[in-house]
Amino acid sequence: MKRVRILILEDNADRISAFREAVAKLGDDIELRIWHDAPTMIAEAEDWLERAALISLDHDLNPMPGATGDPGDGLDVAKYLASLPPACPVILHTSNVDRLWSMHNEFRFGGWQTERVGPIGDDWIPKFWLSKAREMIKTSTNTWPTRKSADHAERMERASLSLMGLGLGDALGEMLSYRAEEAPRRLKENLLPGGPWFHTDDTEMAISIVEVLRAHGFVHQDALARRFMKRFERDPDRGYGRMTRIQLREMLAGAKWQDTAQAAFGGQGSMGNGAAMRVAPLGAFYADDPARIVDEATASSVVTHAHPEGVAGAIAVALAAGAAWRLRDDSGPARREAFFDAVIDLTPESKTRRGILLAAGTPADVPIQAVAKTLGNGFLVTAPDTVPYALWCAANHLDDFVPSLADAICTGGDCDTNAAIVGGIVALSVGLNRIPSDWVAAREPMDVK
Repeated sequence: MKRVRILILEDNADRISAFREAVAKLGDDIELRIWHDAPTMIAEAEDWLERAALISLDHDLNPMPGATGDPGDGLDVAKYLASLPPACPVILHTSNVDRLWSMHNEFRFGGWQTERVGPIGDDWIPKFWLSKAREMIKTSTNTWPTRKSADHAERMERASLSLMGLGLGDALGEMLSYRAEEAPRRLKENLLPGGPWFHTDDTEMAISIVEVLRAHGFVHQDALARRFMKRFERDPDRGYGRMTRIQLREMLAGAKWQDTAQAAFGGQGSMGNGAAMRVAPLGAFYADDPARIVDEATASSVVTHAHPEGVAGAIAVALAAGAAWRLRDDSGPARREAFFDAVIDLTPESKTRRGILLAAGTPADVPIQAVAKTLGNGFLVTAPDTVPYALWCAANHLDDFVPSLADAICTGGDCDTNAAIVGGIVALSVGLNRIPSDWVAAREPMDVK
């Protein structure tokens, strides 16, 4: 039987010793994990939430001996945890009363069960905390939603590879968009500025998808919506589209994502390319299961893009990413055909799918400006105007990352999104070793939690 877990944020050595003694009295089936600073707990906590029975947080933290970084505080952890689906009850054991209620409210609005145990006297941990912990563990169960498979780590490696390619495409597309026609020469000759290369909303939202897959093993839509909101709230100037900004602001004000997504564009839902631009890592994660790709890509799309065209775009890009991974060891003209077949077969009937059919029948040697004029290059910022062209670029360069991005950018339009889609797909067929290492070093770090 797997042991349940108690997670504690505490920096005081005497308290830590008392917590260890108290937890030992709860039984041999308890695994204790203690963090001394907020940043480390935030970085690692999700790996422990699946079997967490209780979380206990202090607020005021001092640097540990030898530590040089800011230890943060319990409110930092409360804000982070409250942005996630509730997993287990929480005890707040801080003496900082002002911050206590700030922490309490974060959890309350996040739907977490929270109690306070005041650190009064020298024996408050065995006398008060232990009884409260025993009561909460006995009356509560872990509610962390997870569907992780045995090969979860392998799936995450694929998703991370796709995310890296997506982020590079996004950053390069944004940098080179002002002189898009020069992109092929500048990329080929590596005439690029020094880093960091900053990414846009394409990567920010893709990171949220990867984080949700990492934490839950499936697209938990409420968790995804929360992550979209938190990333937007932290850094709103990443180039989010007008309608997405409206939706995220409404969600931050308390609106449900189901309502904001459906209400977009007069009740039609958004058919923009936003769901497609962020979804390639999801296709990588489910690369071995195309039917599951369709279901999960749909779930990821409708959080913000509920129009059938927006959903079809997400499905198509995710299917393309999965196909790129499965076909990575193939070669020759048949691979291009198999790539498009895998997408067309399961993409729902739509203008987007019809565009992909046209892309599949457009030879690689057709002048690229003519291709963009026919398929669209994202200028309209819709899925039908973006996805067919991006898949055409990817299909023609499944063996070569740099030219794939050159084609995605050089015709203008929505350069960063075109290149994000292409980069997220082609990275899966070429692998890390065939992506320029100096590009990887130059891109802005992605703080995937």
